[in-house]
Amino acid sequence: MHILILWMSAIASAFIDNIPFVATMIPLIKSMAEISGMDVTSLWWALSLGACLGGNGTIIGASANVVVSSISASRGYALSFVDFMKVAFPFMIISIIISHVYIYIKFLL
Repeated sequence: MHILILWMSAIASAFIDNIPFVATMIPLIKSMAEISGMDVTSLWWALSLGACLGGNGTIIGASANVVVSSISASRGYALSFVDFMKVAFPFMIISIIISHVYIYIKFLL
C-alpha cells in the first residue's frame, strides 16, 4: 500500500497543489489505520515524501519552480512547461525510487 500512496502522491503533486491533496489523503490514511488496526507509519512517510518530492517534477508542482521560471524568463531564459519537465521529471522519478527504497528498508524489513 505504501508504494501506491508514494507514487500516487508524487504524480498528483507534480500537477496539482500538494497541500489540498495531502489534506484529502489524511482522513483516508486515518481510516485505514482504524479499520485495519495496522501501523500506518510507513504510509505517512510515503504520503509526505511523495507529495514533497513530486512537486519538483513540473513548473506548476511547487511554488519555488514557478518563481525560478519567472526569474529566468525575466532575464531572457524562458522555460516552457515541457522543457522544465524534460529535466525535472526524471530527477523526481529518481528521488521517488530512492524514497521507496528508504521506506522499504526503514519500515518493511
